[in-house]
Amino acid sequence: MRQLRYAQAINEGLRQLMADDPDIFVVGEDIRHSLRGLTRGLAAEFGHDRVVDMPISEAAFTGLATGAAMSGMRPVVEYQIGALGFVAFDQLVDQAMKLPYMTGGQCTVPVTYIFPASGFRSGLAGQHSDQLYPYLMHAGMKVVIPSNAGDAKGLLVAAIRSDDPVAYFAPAALLAARGPVPEDLVEVPLGKGAVVREGSSVTVIAVGHLVAETLRVAADLEAEGISLHVYDPRTLLPLDLEGLEAAVRKTGRVVVFDDSNLICGFAGEVAALIAEHWFDALKGPVKRIGRATVPVPFSPFLDKAIVPTGETLKQVVLSMAHSASLGAVA
Repeated sequence: MRQLRYAQAINEGLRQLMADDPDIFVVGEDIRHSLRGLTRGLAAEFGHDRVVDMPISEAAFTGLATGAAMSGMRPVVEYQIGALGFVAFDQLVDQAMKLPYMTGGQCTVPVTYIFPASGFRSGLAGQHSDQLYPYLMHAGMKVVIPSNAGDAKGLLVAAIRSDDPVAYFAPAALLAARGPVPEDLVEVPLGKGAVVREGSSVTVIAVGHLVAETLRVAADLEAEGISLHVYDPRTLLPLDLEGLEAAVRKTGRVVVFDDSNLICGFAGEVAALIAEHWFDALKGPVKRIGRATVPVPFSPFLDKAIVPTGETLKQVVLSMAHSASLGAVA
């Protein structure tokens, strides 16, 4: 299968979907020139009525998308920076999420929100580095975080075709990463996770760009006789409970590796689910690796100290292995 960069896969998915459905349009800041490449060339192909540059008011164009969706369109909203979603939070949570309920099901709000988040560039400081997905999950919004180029396209197809608001997080750390991508519009269903590496010693539930980091750690640990089973949820809400349970029961030893804050973060929710429903499968406590619950500092030395890393994962797994005398299991 041909290889595309993650950003190219999103761009191709948008182009093919817009060609198929005239009700799909894209709004955002500087999207006709496309700073990150996600919407590159779309304005020339589909015109300025369907690729609309907006002023610097996230609340305004997020609200515009809600109204358009209620009128039968399928808007895609691209935010330049993930944390700018805070500016539009009333429109996201109080309007887009609640209007189908407030109207007694008389309308749907099929909007896809693309956030360049989950992994940030060092030195961007507090106001440009937050992860919004735990906030949106708390509000009940569907959330997807593709970890590779193929899923980036497939989950985008599912998100845009959904009749509900979907928050689509495209990890900044992955936009240039290459991977196999189908030429056709192959949908990756929402709510379906994936085993990306079979293993027998420890299960790592990894999110977004940390899936690739986990695979690198897995290759290093293989030489030490430790076999990581790597599970990618892909959709954080709705979560694939059947797939998650199978991943937990595969080894009975679990690490959740996520780039949101530990307090009230995704890793805490997964750990609670495992303890509540599949405690019988566990051979030890669930370990969580995430961000420190503080604003991200400006200093590159300090910001690296508060985010989850492959080295942290390696040390946690080694500690679990040594305490349990784990080794490779045939």
